[in-house]
Amino acid sequence: MIYQGESIRVDFIEPGFAELQFDAKGSVNKFDQKTLQEFSDALTQLAQTDDLRGVIVTSSKPTFIVGADITEFLNMFADPENTREWVAKASRVFDQLEDLPVPTVGAVKGFALGGGCEALLACDYRVADSTATIGLPEVKLGLIPGFGGTMRLPRVIGPDNALEWITTGKNNSALDALKVGAVDAVVEPDNLTEAALNLAKAAAAGEQDWKAKRQPKLEPLKANDTELTMTLVTAKGMVAAKAGKHYPAPHKAIEAIENGAREAREGALNAENQAFFDLTQTDACHAQVGIFLADQAVKGKSKKYAKSASKEINTAAVLGAGIMGGGIAYQSALKGVPAVMKDIKQDALDLGMKEAGKILKKGVERGKVSSEKMIKVLSSITPTLLNDAVKDVDIVVEAVVENPKVKGSVLAEVEGVISDDAILTSNTSTISITELAKNLKRPEKFCGMHFFNPVHKMPLVEIIRGEKTSDETVAAVVAYALKLGKTPIVVNDCPGFYVNRVLFPYLAGFAGMVDEGIDFVGIDKVMEKMFGWPMGPAYLSDVVGIDTADHCTVVMADGFPSRMARNESSAIAQLAKAERYGQKNGKGFYVYGTDKKGKPTKEADPETYKLIGAEPGKQADKDEVIARCMIPMVNEVVRCLEEGIIGSAAEADIALLYGLGFPPFRGGPFRYLETVGIENFVKLADKYAHLGEIYQVTDGMREMAKAGKSYFDTTSAK
Repeated sequence: MIYQGESIRVDFIEPGFAELQFDAKGSVNKFDQKTLQEFSDALTQLAQTDDLRGVIVTSSKPTFIVGADITEFLNMFADPENTREWVAKASRVFDQLEDLPVPTVGAVKGFALGGGCEALLACDYRVADSTATIGLPEVKLGLIPGFGGTMRLPRVIGPDNALEWITTGKNNSALDALKVGAVDAVVEPDNLTEAALNLAKAAAAGEQDWKAKRQPKLEPLKANDTELTMTLVTAKGMVAAKAGKHYPAPHKAIEAIENGAREAREGALNAENQAFFDLTQTDACHAQVGIFLADQAVKGKSKKYAKSASKEINTAAVLGAGIMGGGIAYQSALKGVPAVMKDIKQDALDLGMKEAGKILKKGVERGKVSSEKMIKVLSSITPTLLNDAVKDVDIVVEAVVENPKVKGSVLAEVEGVISDDAILTSNTSTISITELAKNLKRPEKFCGMHFFNPVHKMPLVEIIRGEKTSDETVAAVVAYALKLGKTPIVVNDCPGFYVNRVLFPYLAGFAGMVDEGIDFVGIDKVMEKMFGWPMGPAYLSDVVGIDTADHCTVVMADGFPSRMARNESSAIAQLAKAERYGQKNGKGFYVYGTDKKGKPTKEADPETYKLIGAEPGKQADKDEVIARCMIPMVNEVVRCLEEGIIGSAAEADIALLYGLGFPPFRGGPFRYLETVGIENFVKLADKYAHLGEIYQVTDGMREMAKAGKSYFDTTSAK
C-alpha cells in the first residue's frame, strides 16, 4: 500500500502502475477539507514512490466526485482571511497531480462535477464510461471553479467551449465531452479501469506523448489576440443578456479567464483565486449556497416522510378537468401513475386532454419527448363523466372551482365512492383543510395538495395538514408528490396556507401605493429589474387572475380580519368589478394581445388608470417601492414560522423560490431578511409601521434582532 487515508487509498494495480482511488465513507466522494489534505498527502507519497511508471485516478463508487463539500462554505466564507488562504492552498493540490513525474489518466464514471471535473483536468488523459456526466456547475452557487478549472479547461477544450461550460454551469454527457476534447475516449462501464490502465501503459511506453499533452496547461493560452478578444466579447454579451447584473459569478468567470489567458499556470491560477475569493464575499453567493443547503434539507425531510409511508400510490384520479386538472393528470401520467380525469362536463374533459396534449406536443417538437412516450402518457389519462371510474384509485386530487360549498359537496360525494383506505386531497389554494374535512367521514385520510400553475413547470407542491389528518396520510401524499418529480413541503392549515398567505400582504403593499396614485407600471419595473422578481405585482395579479386574487382576498380577510381586511375600493377589487380578469380575458392591469408576428404583447391601458385612479408616470422612490412591497411579505413569513405553519427557515425559503419565483440571488425571504440584517429590517419596518399591521414586526423578530440570532438556527414553535 502506497497510501491509505479515510477517503483515499493508493496502491499498485500492476507493477509500476498505481491506482489512486477515491473511496469516502459516505454515499458519494466529495472534496471536503479533510479529503483535500488526504489528496495532497497521497500525491506527495506518489511523487516519492520508486519504480512508478504511471497513475490512474478512479472512484470505488458509482459516481466519480460530486465536487466540493458545500456544507463547509458559509462558515468558511464568513472568515475572509481563512477563505483566501484555503482557496490558494486547495487549488495547488491539483498542481501536485499535474506535476507527477509520470503519465496520469482519470477514469470517470457517473458524475464528475466541480472539483471532480477539475481533478480530471489535472490529469494528462481522461477516459469516461458511457454513464459519465461532466461539468463545472459552480455559477449555480454564485461561484466559479476554484481548483484550477478556469485555468485548465480553456487550455484543454479551447476558450470558446470553456466559457460556455463555465458561464452556464451546464452538465455534459460523456459523448458531448468527447466531441470538444474534454475526454480522450468513451468506453463501456465494464471496460473503464482496463481502458485507463492501457492508456497509462501506452503513454509510459512512449506510444503517447504525455508530456506534450500536459505542456499547454502549464503555459499561457494558445490563442491569437483577435480570436481571444472576439471570444471574450461574445461571452460577455451572452452573459449580460442571460445573467444580468444580479448574478456576478458568470461575469467573474470571464474576468478570471481573461486575466489568466496570457499567464502561465501560476499567474492564471492567481487570477482564478482572486475572482473566486471576491465572489465568496458577495450576497449572491451566500444566497445561492444557502438555496443549495436549504434544498438538501427539504429533500432530506421529504425522503424521511416517504420512507415512513405505509401506503403506496399507484393510481390516481383528478376531479375537475380544465387547465389545472389537466396539468395534474398529465404530470401523474408522465411520471408513471395512471390518472382518471373526472368532470361533469365533456367540454371540460376535452380541455383537460387538450392541455395534456399541448404540453406533450411541445416536448416532441423540442426533441425531449418521443412520439411513443406521448402516446403512452395520453393513454394513461382516462377522461370520464362517471363517478364509478374513480372507485379503485389510491388517491384523489380534487381540483374543482375555488368555492368551499362546491368543494365540500364534491369531496363528500367522492368519499362515498372510493375505498376506505384511499386518500382524498384538495388542490385548494386558500380554503381551510380543517373546514373542508368537516364534510367527510374519514378526515384522517384527507389533506391539502396545492399545486402551482403551470403544473408541469412549477416544482412546488404544498402538502397541507388539517387538524385530523393522520401522519400516514401526509407520508403517502409526500411520497406521491416525489413520484411526480415535485418538491413537497408540509405545512399546517390556515387561510392561504403558507405561500398564498404571505403573497397577499405583498400584494396589499403594492395596492396601497396604487391607491396613492403611483403608476403600477413603475412599481412592476422596480420589483422586476431592481428586486429581481420574474413578474411585478401588477403583472403577477393578471397572470394569477384578477377574479381569483379578488376572491382570495375574501378568504384572507375572514382569516385575518385585522391584518388583511378587504378593501372594496382597492385596485384589484375595482378591476374585478369591471370584469378585467387579467390574461384570461385579455385585460387587467395590462391589455394583452399579439403583434404582427404572433408574439404575445403586454401594454398598459389608459382605461386601467381611469378605473383605479393611478397617474401614468407617477413614480415613488425605488427603495420605498421595495420596502412597501417586501416588508409585509417578510413579516408574514416570520409569523408563519412563529405560528408553526411552516417548519423551518429553509422550507420557507424553498417554498417561495419554487412556488412564487422569489429571486434566487436573494436566496428566499429569510436569507433576504438576514442579508439586510434583522436589526436593520426592524428599523426599516418601524418607519412604515403607521401604514398598518402588515408593516408591524412581531415581538419575536425584535427579540431575534436584540439577541443577534439567526432564523436558520431555529425551527417553528409547533
